[in-house]
Amino acid sequence: MGGRDAHMVSRRRILRLATAGLGVAVVGAGAVGCGPGEDPAAPGGNAKPGGNGKGGGFTTPPPGTAPEPLWQADAANTGLAGIDALAVIGGVALVSGDPLVGRDMATGKEKWSRRGVTTPGAKLIVGGGTLYLASAEYDGDVVGLDPATGKETWRSRLGKKFEQPRPIAADDRHVYVVAGILEKDFTTPNNVIAAIDTTSGRIVWREQRDAGTEEFGITAAAVGGRLVYTDYRENVTCRDTATGRQVWTKKISRSNDRRFAVHEGLVIVADGRRLRAFDLAGGKDRWSLRTEEFSSFNDPQVLDGVLYASDSVRGMWAVDPRTGKRIWHNEELLDSATQAWQFAKVNGTVYGATEFDEDGGVHAFDAATGKLRWTYNDKSGDIQQWYVVAAADRLAVMHGKRLYALPAV
Repeated sequence: MGGRDAHMVSRRRILRLATAGLGVAVVGAGAVGCGPGEDPAAPGGNAKPGGNGKGGGFTTPPPGTAPEPLWQADAANTGLAGIDALAVIGGVALVSGDPLVGRDMATGKEKWSRRGVTTPGAKLIVGGGTLYLASAEYDGDVVGLDPATGKETWRSRLGKKFEQPRPIAADDRHVYVVAGILEKDFTTPNNVIAAIDTTSGRIVWREQRDAGTEEFGITAAAVGGRLVYTDYRENVTCRDTATGRQVWTKKISRSNDRRFAVHEGLVIVADGRRLRAFDLAGGKDRWSLRTEEFSSFNDPQVLDGVLYASDSVRGMWAVDPRTGKRIWHNEELLDSATQAWQFAKVNGTVYGATEFDEDGGVHAFDAATGKLRWTYNDKSGDIQQWYVVAAADRLAVMHGKRLYALPAV
């Protein structure tokens, strides 16, 4: 095994965490309400200019100071789509919701808007430049949209024997879906995972999953001829994308319905106190890295060849994803930052979006050292999670039902 155990958390640090109330768990993004003055029924329209009043170019703020938004707009975010609620494709920002709106990242102007195009909480699954969604008509169809225009370009279905299929991943050749198998009494005790050809719309393969597996709580990625997914049942499963054959499966110590990383032939997951790397081809353990005692890792993400992850005691880690060796570990964030759950990187800065903390926001870290540079917070007091996605020299940032464009400085 590669990697090494980190130092134990000090007694002083544990006491400070207890004082900060970090032991309180928040269950379910859907349980968090809207912020003050927000109208969930009004996500459309053009964006308002940000702090500079122009919505165009920007100047670098003084060191330690967060930039002002270049523009901001309402969004129909419901908080039900998890990590796939926000996407930027070809300079167009998309937010999962009804209506589904495409905004120009440069100006914030609405490029297109479509009501009733998909189901509530639909994940924004992109493959080969197409956005794949479950049909809002609940007719068993999967639809493909052009992200630039919002126009439908593709449609397919599994068949009448299956409940509404939901896309979980896509690549240049296939869109992968999960659907319940309809019984005579219209229940769906079992489900299938399937691949649909993105050119012809034909079913390439369809495999019934094990009894007791659930249709929901699946996070998936299609990379290197393999479809990898995690679920509520504490499994990591790998299938061949060409045939659907299950190549390997591994048990982990906790359920994982959010993010894992796939990088250079490795699948890397957060498993309690450990980051674990499995061989993509065969599932063998390749390395393991432990965090501090009394803490656990949050979801990992690989950006520009470096793995980034936070932990439950507000530490921030950079790790070599090939070996599991620590590059740096910032333990000095307890009083200045909260746990980041989603990352983006532009040039020499890593940006981390936090969740369920009114003092959180988007943190900017020096990619070389892990030092915190600044934190952006919209001062709304809303504890809903934040999202961040890189878009050239800008960041698409979402908090509750507000979408912002920040300069990546």
